[in-house]
Amino acid sequence: MNCNIAGLTPWRIGMGQYKAFDFGSLVVILITLVLFALALFTKGFAHDLLLESGVFLVSVKLIMMAYRSNLMKESIENKLDTIHAEILRLEKERRLREPQV
Repeated sequence: MNCNIAGLTPWRIGMGQYKAFDFGSLVVILITLVLFALALFTKGFAHDLLLESGVFLVSVKLIMMAYRSNLMKESIENKLDTIHAEILRLEKERRLREPQV
């Protein structure tokens, strides 16, 4: 089942499959949320909230870009594997067709 929404693939579980985020990304998300909430309550709802929101959004954007890059890497690897298998198949066919001397 290929459920591709806006170029993002949901969680897939299985041998050789990937999850939406790796462990490092989840740790960064958790730490960023904790620090954002901490800054929100220590600085209050003031001008500094805009700065904290900006830092939070940059962190989220970087994580999204890393996720997107991982998806593209997986896609490219799959396509290269397909091309390699096809080349091997064609070479095998060519060797079978050649007259043996």
